[in-house]
Amino acid sequence: MQAVLTVIGKDKVGIIAGVSQKLSELNVNILDVSQTIMGDYFTMMMLLELKDAAQDFETTAKTLRELGKALGVKISVQNQEIFDTMHKL
Repeated sequence: MQAVLTVIGKDKVGIIAGVSQKLSELNVNILDVSQTIMGDYFTMMMLLELKDAAQDFETTAKTLRELGKALGVKISVQNQEIFDTMHKL
């Protein structure tokens, strides 16, 4: 299963490192990543592969939301199929 992760928040040191480290701990593979700084704000999208994840999707998503709180950013995780359906024109 693939998922789309988004991160939004005030830019500061350690956001990418924190998210990447947690994904590694959860055995989640990063397939693609795009990040940018817009003014004082950090934004990032990642395409993830969860087929070998250490936890089920809901637990993984909850773990990442909690990480977002600890990092001072908002992290959202959506099933890629649902994300694609929601964003079709």
